[in-house]
Parts: sequence; C-alpha cells; structure tokens
Amino acid sequence: MNHTQPVLPSVNSSYLPPLYDQQSQDEEDDDISPSATLLPTISSAPLAMRYSPEDSYKLVYLTFFLMGIGSLLPWNFFITAKQYWLYKLSNSTDQNKHSGLGDYFESYMSIASAVPSVLCLILSYFLVNRLSPKVRILSSLVVMLLVFVVTTVLVKVDVSEYKMEFFAGTLVSVAVVSGASNIFCGSMFGISGYFPMRISQAFISGQAMGGTLTALASIVTLAVSEDVTTNALSYFLIADVFILLCIISFLLLPNYAYSRHYMAAATCVSPGTLNEERSPAGGVPPLQPIIKKAGVLGLCVFYVFFVSISVFPSVSSGIQSMNTDSGSPWATTYFVPLTSFLLYNVADFSGRQVTAWVQTPGPTSRVLPVLVLCRSVMVPLLMFCNYQPRNHLHTVLFPHDVYPVVFNCLLGLSNGYLGTLPMIYGPKVVPRELAEATGVVMSFFLTLGLAVGSAFSVLIVHNI
Repeated sequence: MNHTQPVLPSVNSSYLPPLYDQQSQDEEDDDISPSATLLPTISSAPLAMRYSPEDSYKLVYLTFFLMGIGSLLPWNFFITAKQYWLYKLSNSTDQNKHSGLGDYFESYMSIASAVPSVLCLILSYFLVNRLSPKVRILSSLVVMLLVFVVTTVLVKVDVSEYKMEFFAGTLVSVAVVSGASNIFCGSMFGISGYFPMRISQAFISGQAMGGTLTALASIVTLAVSEDVTTNALSYFLIADVFILLCIISFLLLPNYAYSRHYMAAATCVSPGTLNEERSPAGGVPPLQPIIKKAGVLGLCVFYVFFVSISVFPSVSSGIQSMNTDSGSPWATTYFVPLTSFLLYNVADFSGRQVTAWVQTPGPTSRVLPVLVLCRSVMVPLLMFCNYQPRNHLHTVLFPHDVYPVVFNCLLGLSNGYLGTLPMIYGPKVVPRELAEATGVVMSFFLTLGLAVGSAFSVLIVHNI
C-alpha cells in the first residue's frame, strides 16, 4: 500500500501549480518495467514538499501580512505629509503660506521615486542568485529605518536658512527610500513564491492595509491637530516603529517550522542543483522561460496598476462635494479623505482578501485579461464626476456625491482582486527554482505600471 501523501503545493487554493516537468515524468513512466509497477510508487517530490506542517497560530501568515504593511506604510506616510513639506519649503514661517520650492515639490518627488524604483527592481533581479534574500531584505529595511530616523529628527529642526539643502536632501531621501522599499518588496514577494499562495496573498493584503492605516491616520490628525509638524512627527514615528517591527519579525521567521519547511523545499531546487539549461549558481536567472510562462500575467499586473494610478489619487482626490457651498465639515474637510482615500483603500484591502478564498479566473484563462481591460472604463467615470477645477471638460455627468463613492469602491475592489490574482499566480506557473526571480519580475511589472500611470495621470489632469 502506498503511504506517500499527495503533494500539497498550495493551501487555500483552487489552482494547483505545475511543480515538475510533465514531459520528463512521462519519459520516466515509459521506462518503467511491468514488474516495477508491482512495487510501491515513491513520489519524486522533495520530502519537504510532500509533508506540510501547520502554520501555528498563523504566525507566518501574520509575519508576511506585517511585512506587507511595513513595505508601503513608511512611503505612504512620506507622501501623506504633504502640508509638512510645503511648510518646510515655504518662504514663510506661517504654516498657511506656501510658495517657492514647495509649489513643484510633488512633481520632483514623483520623478525622484519612479526612476530608482524601476532601477532597483532590475538590480534586484540580477542579485537573486548573488545575494541571499536575507541580506537584501535586512539591508533594505535598515536603510529605510536610517533615512526615516533622520527625517524624524529634522521635523522639529528649523531649516528656514537652508531650504535648498533641505529640498535636495529630501529628494535624495525619497529616492533612497523608494529604491530600498522596492528591493524589499521584490525580495519578499520573491521568497513568498516558495510558499503556498495564501502567504503571497498575505503580503499583498498587508500592503493594502498599509494604505488603509495611512488614510485613517490622516483623518485622525485632521480632527485632532492642526499643527503640520506635529502631524508629520506622528507619521514618521509610526513609520519608524513599523520598520523596526519588520526587522524583528523577519529575524524570527526562520524559527517557525512552517517557514523552515517551505524554505527547505526551495533549497532542494536551489540554482546550484539545476541542469545546464538553467542558470548556474550565482548567475542571472533566465528571463525567457519566465516571460513565456508569466508574461501575460505580468502585463495584467502592469495594466491594473496603470489604470489605478492614472486616476488615484490625482483625479479622485480632486473630486469635490456638490455641497461645498454649505460650509459643512463633511463637504469641506472630510469628503476627500473619506471618499477618495479611505474608501478606496478599504475596498482595495477587501478585494485582496477575497483572493484568499476565491481564485477565479485561473492563470491561463482568457477571461482574466478581458476583465483587466474592462477596468479602463474607470478613467472616464471618475473624470466626469465633480472634479475641480475644470479647464476643458466643463460637463459634469455625475453631479451627486454618491457617484465618486461608488466609483472609488469599484476602483479599489477591482484593483485589489484583479491585481492580486496575477501576482500570486506568477511564481506558481514556473518551475520552483525560478519562483523567486519570477516574483521580482512581477514586482517590476507592478512598479512599471505605477511609473507609467503616474506620467499618464498628469496628462489626464491637464485635459479635464
């Protein structure tokens, strides 16, 4: 009797990824003699893949979820403190007067973040087999922590005499944090490819939770304090704490039997054991088989985030309440933070969470790209809400506050669900030895979508 347990490549998943080369398996079957069929069948899968321990107390899931929060929360706080940067770069000590360098700060910040993001993900791909994930992840976290500690210290420092130096230093900080954050994200998603899809989903859901926490924090600070430096200090201190928690959590990860189990499976198919057709140890992972297997999924990821960043937050945050003239706090203060940021991030988080239980359409389905393309309709829907000021498109087709609420929810839900599915499918449709490199490639498509979408959003705003 065969007591060998079946391979369980994914927990909580309806999609079973190909773990082995089917052709080679068929060749082995052809060579089996009739007498051999009387013997017990022994699985060729590595031992670490045939037996799966429990994720006790969901510690590994929660660790990757925390890592997801920590990967974007610091950056989100960095850009949320807009009024702080305007105040620091203004020509006046009055917090309500902004001029000079601050007028163009967001444009410069976008450029300073987009270029290093793409370059660092390309670098991360070349370092997959040269530097261990532990080195890449810990070094990027330490760099982020050091930058944020310096940024936190400078909050209460008077830089009115050194505005140009502060401006240049801030842009350098933006570039460093953006690059380190993308190396961290790419490496974390890469190693999550060795785990069941629920772990990849945990990391991606954590990223959405980071956006939700940022939106909540901005609303709370609006209600509690009007001092921009105090608000910024709160943002940066929270970011410091989360980065430190990520470092501690990652160092504890090898102590869990569940994570050791799947990392052992990764070791069984490490690059050093590959045949001549695969990358040698220390070499660059082959890109062609990754693109062949996961190229369509990568394009889906690119287009999902391209559409989302084209209208969020550049267009969605410019949609004003139709009752602004009433002077109510809802219409003047809380409408944009609630309808644009909080609702979108909650919907995005919800969409990502759904993928823990529902994974349809599958990675090879033609329905997935079609659904992704259908999201294009979100761009004109939000453009014809009450976006202000309007210079070209003077017609408002959706003159009611309920429309941006519904559209932002649809944008967030579709971004969360359709953006997560191809991300978690990607590392599962390639051989296991390419899972980490594929995770980095999928992250590259995501970042490229954000970069191109950011540039396209400028064109949209100038043509409304």
